[in-house]
Amino acid sequence: MNNKYIGSNFDDFLAEDGILDETTAVAVKRVLAWQISQEMKRQKLTKTSMAEKMHTSRAALNRLLDEKDTSLTLTTLSSAASALGKKLRLELVSV
Repeated sequence: MNNKYIGSNFDDFLAEDGILDETTAVAVKRVLAWQISQEMKRQKLTKTSMAEKMHTSRAALNRLLDEKDTSLTLTTLSSAASALGKKLRLELVSV
């Protein structure tokens, strides 16, 4: 039996199944949510105080911290970074 995935990488497999972009978005969101959560813990910020610093609601902060919710704006990310005394850096890289 010939396996069409031999010699390819995992990204090729995901792309062929049509889920590469979605999978990548979830992975990136998990990292961002984890980084924000860890920095909140380091600074001893509650969700309420973090939401106040971001000038948003706790519900919006909960969506930001939800690993599976990939629908967020750059404004929200930038606001979270600023509230934590950080800067947001995004870049496009060659594949």
